[in-house]
Amino acid sequence: MKIYARRPAALGAALAVATAGMTLAVAQPSHAAVPAATLASCPTHPVTYYGQIGSCVKLAQQLLIKHGYSVGSSGADGVFGKDTLAAVKRFQAARNLDATGVVDTLNWKALLAFGPTGATCVAKTTKDLTTAERVGQLLMVGIEQSNQTEVHTMMKDYHVGNLVYLGGWNGNGTVGRTSDANQALAYTSWTGNVPLLIAADQEGGYVQQLKGTGFTTLPTALTQGGWSSSHQRSTAATVGQQLRDVGVNVNLAPVSGTVPQSLGTGNGPIGYYYREYGYTLSTVSRAVTNIVSGLQSRGEIATLKHFPGLGRIKNNTDTSSTGITDNTMTMTDPYLTPFKSGISAGAGMVMVSLAWYPKIDASNQAVFSSKMITTLLRGKLGFKGVVVSDSLSAVAVEHVSVGDRAVRFIAAGGDIALTGSPSEIPAMSAAILAKMKTSPTFAAQVNAAVNRVLTLKSQHGLLFCS
Repeated sequence: MKIYARRPAALGAALAVATAGMTLAVAQPSHAAVPAATLASCPTHPVTYYGQIGSCVKLAQQLLIKHGYSVGSSGADGVFGKDTLAAVKRFQAARNLDATGVVDTLNWKALLAFGPTGATCVAKTTKDLTTAERVGQLLMVGIEQSNQTEVHTMMKDYHVGNLVYLGGWNGNGTVGRTSDANQALAYTSWTGNVPLLIAADQEGGYVQQLKGTGFTTLPTALTQGGWSSSHQRSTAATVGQQLRDVGVNVNLAPVSGTVPQSLGTGNGPIGYYYREYGYTLSTVSRAVTNIVSGLQSRGEIATLKHFPGLGRIKNNTDTSSTGITDNTMTMTDPYLTPFKSGISAGAGMVMVSLAWYPKIDASNQAVFSSKMITTLLRGKLGFKGVVVSDSLSAVAVEHVSVGDRAVRFIAAGGDIALTGSPSEIPAMSAAILAKMKTSPTFAAQVNAAVNRVLTLKSQHGLLFCS
């Protein structure tokens, strides 16, 4: 992965402002049918500010009652009573949507969803998606402030179902509004109405994509590695909450590779930027466990990277195709220990590196290796979650055609092909679709990958069935 305004008030605070100083009339929520026009317009208004349109409050109350929540007495049309507010909070918490500035579109999708949940919803969604929409669930593209129009075209034309913030973003207001706007675009004709995984590299030090108001300035991972376990967990929980508050549901962290102290800053991708938590396996494993635990305690998806580790190569795979071979790594290597720890801690995603590990697979880079992804990661280490590639727009994989990069990654057992370049999406989508037509085996791999992606989304409040 290439290194490189205020959000609305918290849920409780926003509603407190809406009701402060008002005399609330006691009234029961209306059970009358809500006009279709109201139903269509309400999802465009933040759930945290129902009071903008009185009829949206009534609709929210009706939907909460249908979901089995008691809203009690309410305020005048356009404001919440305390019982309705309490019901909203319980509803959100049960669906992993209880962030203080949560992406509002997701709340409305959850309120309007009365169909199956869990594995049944995953199966139904998979069946309902077109083949092209299923392929879109396996693509993640970098979004920068300068390329948003191009990204939206990729979502519309190629059904891209996942985004990652790149290029540096400032202020939780800007990020929150951007996340909300993009989730609002995840509707039927674009993504099959499946919400987006929205990711960011929020490691600390030189690698922190989201900065400014609302985001803690984090020191390097090497500094974090020296903290107490409780401090590591609490800081990660804070980061997880800050990301959730702006609609970022995936942190592409923690780095789980270990750099030998003898190599140190001579290691281009990790050591040079102090992205390692330490120089010993025990130090790194402890930090990885705590970072994963802290992030996921706030509903944030943690990502172990860059499997099986970039700590013993010289050059950076982002910018070089040479000096990126680890001649030591084996399937029983002690340097896998931090990844094992992160998997045990419950990390939802693992990012696979673009480096070479000839003692495991002499013919393929890790990202294209079934021995690496299927045999080692999914088999020996027992990882059941989503596998994402390191950026397939990197120099390290330029010798492979753009479309083949995505095909080979999925064929090796991967799930989400990540590219920092929106212009690469058409070739990737076309290549995956073409391969599916000629290979039933590959088509089955695509469907298995889609199932894993949708399952992760379901587990994190990002899948709704009607």
